[in-house]
Amino acid sequence: MENIVNNFSFWYTALLLVLLTIVLVTEYLQTEIAVFSVLMLLVFGGVIDVKEAFAGFSNHGMLTVGFLFVVAGALQRTGVLEQIGDSLLGNSGQIPRKLARLLPPVSAVSAFFNNTPVVAMLIPAICSWSRKHHAPVSKFLIPLSYAAILGGTCTLIGTSTNLVVHGLMLEKGLPGMGFFEISKIGVPLATLGLLFIIFVGHKLLPDRKEPIVELGEHTREFVVVMRVEKEYKHIGETIENAGLRHLQGLFLFQVERGGERKTPVSPHEKIQDHDYLFFTGLPETIIELQKTRGLSLLEKKTFDLQNFDSDDFGAFEAVISPNSPLIGKNVRESKFRSSYDAVIIAVHRSGERIEEKIGDIVLHGGDTLLILGRRDFIRRWYHSRDFYLVSKSVHINSKPRRFSFFSIFVLIGMIGAMASGIVPIIAAAGTAALVLIISKTISTQDAWNSINWEVLLIIASAFGIAKGLDNSGVAHFLAEKIVSSVGSFGILGLLAGVYFLANIYTEVITNNAAAALLVPIVLSVASQAGLDPRPFLIAVTMGASASFATPIGYQTNLMVYGPGGYRFTDFLKMGVFLNVLCGIVVITLIYVFYY
Repeated sequence: MENIVNNFSFWYTALLLVLLTIVLVTEYLQTEIAVFSVLMLLVFGGVIDVKEAFAGFSNHGMLTVGFLFVVAGALQRTGVLEQIGDSLLGNSGQIPRKLARLLPPVSAVSAFFNNTPVVAMLIPAICSWSRKHHAPVSKFLIPLSYAAILGGTCTLIGTSTNLVVHGLMLEKGLPGMGFFEISKIGVPLATLGLLFIIFVGHKLLPDRKEPIVELGEHTREFVVVMRVEKEYKHIGETIENAGLRHLQGLFLFQVERGGERKTPVSPHEKIQDHDYLFFTGLPETIIELQKTRGLSLLEKKTFDLQNFDSDDFGAFEAVISPNSPLIGKNVRESKFRSSYDAVIIAVHRSGERIEEKIGDIVLHGGDTLLILGRRDFIRRWYHSRDFYLVSKSVHINSKPRRFSFFSIFVLIGMIGAMASGIVPIIAAAGTAALVLIISKTISTQDAWNSINWEVLLIIASAFGIAKGLDNSGVAHFLAEKIVSSVGSFGILGLLAGVYFLANIYTEVITNNAAAALLVPIVLSVASQAGLDPRPFLIAVTMGASASFATPIGYQTNLMVYGPGGYRFTDFLKMGVFLNVLCGIVVITLIYVFYY
């Protein structure tokens, strides 16, 4: 040991490890830049060679995470998870009831799907639901992240941390983890964790609503009219119960039934088939409204707004010029669809609220049209005298419904292949991503953009740093200190020491980096204690995954930080209690199952 401590590599690596921790805690540099910088410094210091430094960039665990990002991107663009806000959270009920509806499905999905893209897909859905229902988004986003983290502890592919440890075990010549090996610990852990969040934890969170744009006299409002079709699920219910009374960024100002107009609209008015609902609102809320099943923009199904492909179509805003041939014609007479290969969704007219159905609106110079058209609409009409301003509006993610079913089918097939062991996990994930791209469920460009390259760089770099800790003797030194400090408490003491070391380290330098750095240390701990390393590696996996006390400790915590309007201390208030609870559960279960 003395020889190790006296060599240059030991002190050089130890110094870099301390500096990396300080930089990440203070957020002086972005995580991926800091981790990659240390990797390069280890190469220049001769602690690792180039092959060892870049071995992580071909690691199966890292590549699997990359493929899963593509699969998640396809699910997002087909709208599979985009409309889950209302279906999971509903229109009424207290916060515990809403959390009880939201969190278990999130954990269940996260168990079979990398939790980082799951949270990425659900943040917009929950923010949209919160805006619509005036609910405090801060009560839902931290629980969303925590539920995804807990679900990720239930199977091998639930989180990138599990795959990182799995990959390192294979590199060290140990059998990798089975698909459901950690389930016997993760499922009870997730169950108890969710119960804590639903009944106790949410009370520790702030009550903050997302900063949003309210409709007002200075807001540019568009008017859109929707026709109630027989498949609309709220027929026979009141405006209030249907959730149309307090829509954020959208106002129902008139109902037309059998030629009779009802203004203002009573919250107790019951919705009937063939009603025309007149809304005024913002472009983004109007676009979302188009996706509501049973509400139709057009009487003639010349354009299916609920099944258009956002790879081919987009939303635009165009201002009618003073010399436009559209002036004086109503929308129906203008033959806008055949003339411009686009449809008018809504119309904005300064200082006036339009009260006609979309087809009956007589167009004026200066009217702003919210249009759904082909992606080249701007190129074709930017210099046209018909409009004097054409611009892109809000971005839309949408695919025909058949792609939604197909993406779910591919996801189920991928999970089945992974769980059964028919093919290696990386092959199942890679094939699923390839099938979704070839089938045009997701475009090549969107697939590329859906990959979180920062996360992959952190994971790949952490493998090389872990090798540096091993080569320099730092891992062995730290392992010896752990054994000497808690070894007198027996196996339980060692498990607790390993778990909470992983847990604390994860809180300050992110989960993947912590897991990769601690694996060589834990192998040394088990070796010096003369014990099977497998239970200790599982303790590291759980300790590095179950990270709740800081926003930088886990990728999903960082993702909800901004949208939830949180402060650093908001994570501490609930996270510390959850960390301790999870530690007790994990250590107890590992001891029961392995010893």
